[in-house]
Amino acid sequence: LIYFFARVWIPDPEEVWKSAELLKDYKPGDKVLLLHLEEGKDLEYRLDPKTKELPHLRNPDILVGENDLTALSYLHEPAVLHNLRVRFIDSKLIYTYCGIVLVAINPYEQLPIYGEDIINAYSGQNMGDMDPHIFAVAEEAYKQMARDERNQSIIVSGESGAGKTVSAKYAMRYFATVSGSASEANVEEKVLASNPIMESIGNAKTTRNDNSSRFGKYIEIGFDKRYRIIGANMRTYLLEKSRVVFQAEEERNYHIFYQLCASAQLPEFKMLRLGNANSFHYTKQGGSPVIEGVDDAKEMVHTRQACTLLGISESYQMGIFRILAGILHLGNVGFTSRDSDSCTIPPKHEPLSIFCDLMGVDYEEMCHWLCHRKLATATETYIKPISKLQATNARDALAKHIYAKLFNWIVDHVNQALHSAIKQHSFIGVLDIYGFETFEINSFEQFCINYANEKLQQQFNMHVFKLEQEEYMKEQIPWTLIDFYDNQPCINLIESKLGILDLLDEECKVSMIFLGSLDGQIDASRSEGKWPRLSNKAFIINILLTSKEVEYQCEGFLEKNKDTVFEEQIKVLKSSKVTIDRLILIRRTPLTRAPAKATKGRPGQMAKEHKKTVGHQFRNSLHLLMETLNATTPHYVRCIKPNDFKFPFTFDEKRAVQQLRACGVLETIRISAAGFPSRWTYQEFFSRYRVLMKQKDVLGDRKQTCKNVLEKLILDKDKYQFGKTKIFFRAGQVAYLEKLRADKLRAACIRIQKTIRGWLLRKKYLRMRKAAITVQRYVRGYQARCYAKFLRRTKAAIIIQKYWRMYVVRRRYKIKRAATIVLQSYLRGYLARNRYRKILREHKAVIIQKWVRGWLARIHYKRSIHAIIYLQCCFRRMMAKRELKKLKIEARSVERYKKLHIGMENKIMQLQRKVDEQNKDYKCLMEKLTSLEGTYNSETEKLRSDLERLQLSEEEAKVATGRVLSLQEEIAKLRKDLEQTRSEKKTIEERADRYKQETEQVGINKKLIEETKQLELDLNDERLRYQNLLNEFSRLEERYDDLKEEMTLMPSEKKVPLDMSLFLKLQKRVTELEQEKQVMQDELDRKEEQVLRSKRQELESENKKLKNELNELRKALSEKSAPEVTAPGAPAYRVLMEQLTSVSEELDVRKEEVLILRSQLVSQKELNEDGELWLVYEGLKQANRLLESQLQSQKRSHENEAEALRGEIQSLKEENNRQQQLLAQNLQLPPEARIEASLQHEITRLTNENLDLMEQLEKQDKTVRKLKKQLKVFAKKIGELEVGQMENISPGQIIDEPIRPVNIPRKEKDFQGMLEYKKEDEQKLVKNLILELKPRGVAVNLIPGLPAYILFMCVRHADYLNDDQKVRSLLTSTINSIKKVLKKRGDDFETVSFWLSNTCRFLHCLKQYSGEEGFMKHNTSRQNEHCLTNFDLAEYRQVLSDLAIQIYQQLVRVLENILQPMIVSGMLEHETIQGVSGVKPTGLRKRTSSIADEGTYTLDSILRQLNSFHSVMCQHGMDPELIKQVVKQMFYIVGAITLNNLLLRKDMCSWSKGMQIRYNVSQLEEWLRDKNLMNSGAKETLEPLIQAAQLLQVKKKTDDDAEAICSMCNALTTAQIVKVLNLYTPVNEFEERVSVSFIRTIQMRLRDRKDSPQLLMDAKHIFPVTFPFNPSSLALETIQIPASLGLGFISRV
Repeated sequence: LIYFFARVWIPDPEEVWKSAELLKDYKPGDKVLLLHLEEGKDLEYRLDPKTKELPHLRNPDILVGENDLTALSYLHEPAVLHNLRVRFIDSKLIYTYCGIVLVAINPYEQLPIYGEDIINAYSGQNMGDMDPHIFAVAEEAYKQMARDERNQSIIVSGESGAGKTVSAKYAMRYFATVSGSASEANVEEKVLASNPIMESIGNAKTTRNDNSSRFGKYIEIGFDKRYRIIGANMRTYLLEKSRVVFQAEEERNYHIFYQLCASAQLPEFKMLRLGNANSFHYTKQGGSPVIEGVDDAKEMVHTRQACTLLGISESYQMGIFRILAGILHLGNVGFTSRDSDSCTIPPKHEPLSIFCDLMGVDYEEMCHWLCHRKLATATETYIKPISKLQATNARDALAKHIYAKLFNWIVDHVNQALHSAIKQHSFIGVLDIYGFETFEINSFEQFCINYANEKLQQQFNMHVFKLEQEEYMKEQIPWTLIDFYDNQPCINLIESKLGILDLLDEECKVSMIFLGSLDGQIDASRSEGKWPRLSNKAFIINILLTSKEVEYQCEGFLEKNKDTVFEEQIKVLKSSKVTIDRLILIRRTPLTRAPAKATKGRPGQMAKEHKKTVGHQFRNSLHLLMETLNATTPHYVRCIKPNDFKFPFTFDEKRAVQQLRACGVLETIRISAAGFPSRWTYQEFFSRYRVLMKQKDVLGDRKQTCKNVLEKLILDKDKYQFGKTKIFFRAGQVAYLEKLRADKLRAACIRIQKTIRGWLLRKKYLRMRKAAITVQRYVRGYQARCYAKFLRRTKAAIIIQKYWRMYVVRRRYKIKRAATIVLQSYLRGYLARNRYRKILREHKAVIIQKWVRGWLARIHYKRSIHAIIYLQCCFRRMMAKRELKKLKIEARSVERYKKLHIGMENKIMQLQRKVDEQNKDYKCLMEKLTSLEGTYNSETEKLRSDLERLQLSEEEAKVATGRVLSLQEEIAKLRKDLEQTRSEKKTIEERADRYKQETEQVGINKKLIEETKQLELDLNDERLRYQNLLNEFSRLEERYDDLKEEMTLMPSEKKVPLDMSLFLKLQKRVTELEQEKQVMQDELDRKEEQVLRSKRQELESENKKLKNELNELRKALSEKSAPEVTAPGAPAYRVLMEQLTSVSEELDVRKEEVLILRSQLVSQKELNEDGELWLVYEGLKQANRLLESQLQSQKRSHENEAEALRGEIQSLKEENNRQQQLLAQNLQLPPEARIEASLQHEITRLTNENLDLMEQLEKQDKTVRKLKKQLKVFAKKIGELEVGQMENISPGQIIDEPIRPVNIPRKEKDFQGMLEYKKEDEQKLVKNLILELKPRGVAVNLIPGLPAYILFMCVRHADYLNDDQKVRSLLTSTINSIKKVLKKRGDDFETVSFWLSNTCRFLHCLKQYSGEEGFMKHNTSRQNEHCLTNFDLAEYRQVLSDLAIQIYQQLVRVLENILQPMIVSGMLEHETIQGVSGVKPTGLRKRTSSIADEGTYTLDSILRQLNSFHSVMCQHGMDPELIKQVVKQMFYIVGAITLNNLLLRKDMCSWSKGMQIRYNVSQLEEWLRDKNLMNSGAKETLEPLIQAAQLLQVKKKTDDDAEAICSMCNALTTAQIVKVLNLYTPVNEFEERVSVSFIRTIQMRLRDRKDSPQLLMDAKHIFPVTFPFNPSSLALETIQIPASLGLGFISRV
């Protein structure tokens, strides 16, 4: 049995508190406790006989490491200290809640927890839902400001070096990132830029901190009504001016002085005459001018950049630097003593002269007044010399005065730069102020600092009590007053009437003894102040909060309080010749909203202001600060310094306890512990402690069930209280309940172990029994097999004898049979050869007879054909002559009408002359062609002769090759022996070569695969960058539209003048984005070309296969000579001649049409009237124009054909020359190589000819399609012309005298899949089809993508009309209208999905009907006829593609906004498997309940939403590939947000939560299977989340476990793995924490892994989207337009 004793904390001088375990139960009256320390020692701990207080009890291990210290069951100092140490050292967590306070421990190391991804993760989250962070406090302040309409304050306090400035800086960065600015004027950048300026002039190195703030500041960040940053204002408190003239050992002056000295070599700083920091008295006193790891020159660059950003011009910056350099030179001014009461400055003293030059003052005056002062009495004024010490003090006072004036001027200028003209609606203040300071020597500065902290601590105590009282009243719990330390007496001692500050002011007015006056005040309040024993120059004040006495040295109090400077020196500075210096030092202009009125000199007022002491000013500003804080809702950040040596992640318990006591954290704990610190909702209590209840105790009412159980478990009713929604427990009760729960679970575990162990032992016994039986069976079987083997061997010997005898007899028989068969085979072969020779001779004789008879038949056929053709020619000539006579007779009959229509005939004759001229040109071309044919024939004859000569040489070469072959046969016989010996060597070499080839091929394949992968990654990156640029461009576009709307809505009298710099900046940004977009587009095209180039090898291999298949077809052509192909009888020549004859026939047809028209004109009656003659004349003119255009086109075609023939002749000449060169080269080659070269040449020539023919065929196809389209256009025009002519003729004429129609062919008009509309109806079309269209009705009732089809059909009609303006206007209106709809209803998923699918369909239509071959592969012949003919819309396709990308990104944002509230609740917090995980105790910062109440989201909510998204996209007809990309993006968002929250929530990192996550992920995978989307890549996006869940569940102890984790978690980064292991928290006592050594082992194993140092996944990342071409099978002519769309003004064409 294992006994568990109570564990306690005992005081320890080294570790402050040490853990121990009781060895014996405590009984009342015991004076000694027997304890066992963790080091293994036993200890007798004596109790205090006076107080008899027992040691503090230790919390259960399950509560150690909690996010909120108030969640601890036992609330006391050792528990707080231990919890902070475990979180800081073991879990590397620097933030912890303590009720309303955020405790921040300085890690002295840069941590990756402040990036923009962390800011996005905390944005919009409840404060208790995430791990403690400064961003959580900032988000809470921002949310309360927006929700409660109340100003907020964040109070950051702590010791010097604890990280106050950094915490305040990160809080301001959070506000700047989350809220943005209202005016695109980079206000948030200016707010952040104020930090480096203020750090350079107000921070310095101290012994405790390298960047210590030596002033307090309160920054108010202003927000407008939409809670966007509009400006800021800064208030400063108590600058440590004494640091300008004095620094202690190992300390520095303000950073700006060292930055100036480090930048002294810059050309613009030569005039300042600076040098090394050690050469100036004011910068070398500390002896530590350099900070390790800080480059002062680079910091100077940052400071100047920040000044420029805040609007401080270069001239003002140089003025500031000149004043600072003057202060340094002033510090080097030395004095020499004349006597004890006077001193002088050496003549022409260089430091003073440099100071005067830089400040623009007179050297003599400044030299005089540095050594003298003016005394004024009632009647006279005296000039009195001063001693060397007094002169030195006056010099230092002047330096401090100048620096203070400069500091105030910079603060005012920063406020002016941060000031906004827009009215401030609310603000969030960030107070960065010093904590309690206690040194060996404490002076006036420490007194003021500690006074401010006492006031802040009082305000903090009041706020804590207020929150506690509100919580108790809300839950209707009885409120009892809690005693606490009240520091009001200490504050009264300082600020009350006749307090220390008043006494100081009185001492400054009249000559009193300050210590004497202070004596009476301290005696009046003995408990708060007293005198030190051995000194009468100091006083002691007791800080009640820390129970610590602080001794202040009175020396210097009065001087620092007065802060006096000689007026004569100030007057000298006022007379400065440098305007900027005079403006900075003298004219301090405070920030006011109204312009300051010019005031005349009022000496009384100036004197009054001059009399205000530093203490009085500080008290007034502190009271103003307290009024501001009391009017806001405060949020507290307490910064803790873990050690004094700045070691990273090193925890000094003594220093930490001191600061915890001083900053009020322990006071908060004590106040909470005095009441009911532990608070549970009824549902959480029921879920956690359900194991302590019996079935009969569980009622339907959870509240009553909890009450009944608690009354049984805790008998003392004062230990708990029941509120309206929560149960309140006193300290220690939760630990007691946890003990009961652990005991119950432990008993259940023992019972389970007992049963399982019995079951395992029985299984082991049954296995042993079964094994014994099996052994027996195998032994008996072995014996039986041995006996059977003996029997088989005996039988086998007999069988062997039998078979051997049979073999001998059979062998003898086979020899005889083989000899007989050989004799038979030789005889039968001889007879068969004789019979074969006889058949062969008969067959050859038959072939000879066949060829002779065929030749005779062909000769007879040719003669008969020739005779028939001759007879046909004679008959046709006779018929033509007869036809000619008829035509001449008809021509004579119309001579009378020729006189009437001389003009008409002249025109006809002109046309006929043109036709004759065309014929003449044609004849000339024919003559040229015949001459070219003659030259071509002569050249071909020459080539034939050369070819015959080559053939003779080839025959000679064949004879020579025959001889060579005979010789080669003899050589082959001799080489057989060599081949046999070399065969083995060849086989080995072949194997080696094959192995090398395989390895090379594998390497090449690997390289190709890697290169293609890299190219694909680069392509995706470029796409992502391009799409991000599009997103930025659309955001700027929307912003521009918003600004335009605001400008139009703004009243004329209130219009603000345009900020030209902002406009130019935006314009420049837009142009840069456009240029970068173009660069990205070019880069994208280049990457795509590289990808296509990588695939070219596969295409080349396929091309080689096709060439090999074509070679068999070309063998027949290769045997013929080349000239025969292009000879006059060749096919190519015949094609050319056929084209020429067809052209001549077309000319004849046109002539006949002219004659027909003439005859019809003649045959018409009553043509004397002017109207009819005019109609006929107009018709003839149009017909003549048509004929002229056709003749001109024919002429051009003839010219083109002649040019083509000339080009062919030129190419034939070049081919002949090339062949001659090849022949000459072939003659020089050996015979075998000659034959191979000629064959290779012939193959290449034939392939080139084949490719040329294919190109010609494609061109002819294109021209045929083009001519068909033109023919349709001409037919339409002629039809319209005929209709117009018919309308001009009266009906009576048509009835009485019918006109014979002109025989011009015309095609019937049918529907071509186009829609016609008028230009004035374009806006109406866009309005009805886009702006006012309801997606839900269209998706349900109509075909998917109907608006896209309608728009494309309208574009087709505009293209058909060749109206580029109409096309451009329609496309531009469509794109702009889609953008308007998405801007107006961009938050509606259905609208965005609908227009994404329609935009993609419109884009696919433009591609499908573009006429490009790549997009026409899947079209039908009818669809190919609908292609666009006149315009190339590739640029608009790119614009539509960009628009589709923007819509896709907007769709993703809508998805994210809808899914984001569901993800954390459904994937992490909701218990899908009930009862697996229990709820741990929580503190004041309540996290969201993991129990599914009404209104909370579950996993089913996410699945329902996914189903809704998928069904909507399918209804809208979205492309399947695009749906897959959307689903992949949705799953990435789910996985990224879930994993990010897991990494930022310690309460979620447990074994049971890992099981819940894996179950939830399996449900998502099941959804993918149901939708057939497993190949979409969505499952892979969940891989990091799956591995994180597995990491929570795997064993985490040994090195093998570490190896398994490293191999398993390949999708997680090293930072994420370590973070999950650090956050792993046991929910039950049976689980163990991950040891620090195991985490270090993991880090060592993963140190070589190259992955991103980023902790969180980028939840805003959008995968680059592609739109694969998806042609539609829908025929455009079948689309019907429903009447519900209101498009009745559109007509079908």
